[in-house]
Amino acid sequence: MLLLIKLNCDGWGAWLPWLLGAFLLGALLGWLLNKLFGGDSDNGLQGRYDRLQADLDACRRDSKLSANLAGGSVSGASSFAAGSTKKKSASKPKAVKADDSVKDDLTKVEGIGPKIQGILNKDGIWSWKQLSEASESRVQKLLDAAGPAYTIHKPKTWAEQALMANKGQWEKLQKWQDELKGGL
Repeated sequence: MLLLIKLNCDGWGAWLPWLLGAFLLGALLGWLLNKLFGGDSDNGLQGRYDRLQADLDACRRDSKLSANLAGGSVSGASSFAAGSTKKKSASKPKAVKADDSVKDDLTKVEGIGPKIQGILNKDGIWSWKQLSEASESRVQKLLDAAGPAYTIHKPKTWAEQALMANKGQWEKLQKWQDELKGGL
C-alpha cells in the first residue's frame, strides 16, 4: 500500500492528466484569441493597412491618368466628386500602359537591386529617364509600401544617378558611386 501511494504522489501518473488538460485548454484559448483579435496571415492590421494604402495610391494614380487623358485636371476630378453634375461622354478613355519600350538596367544605380527594380517596374518606372524624373517621395512611398525590408533604402541620390546614366556619363557616375555607400 505504501508503494502504491508513493507512485501516485511522486510519479507522472497523477500529474499527466492535469498537464495534458492544461495544454489542451491553453491551445484552445490561444486559437480562440487568435481568431477573435486579428490573427490574419498577412501580419494583422499593419498588413491590411499597407494593402489598403497601396490600393489608394493606385486609385489616385489611375484618377490622375484618366483626368489627363480626358483633357481635364485632377482638380476637375475633385470638383466632380464634390457634386458637379457633368455628363460623361459615351466613350471612356482607355487606360494607358506605362511606357516600357525602353527597359534600362536600373540596378546600375547604386542602392537598387533586382527586387527594387521589380518594384519600380510595377509602378511604371522602366528607364533611367523615368527614374530621373520620379520624385524622391514617390520612390520612397513605393519602397515603404513594399514592406519593412525595403524601408531602410533611401532613394536620395537615385534620380541624379539615373540622369547621369541616361546621359551616358558613365565615368562620372562610376566616380560618384565609388564614394557612395548604399546610394547615399
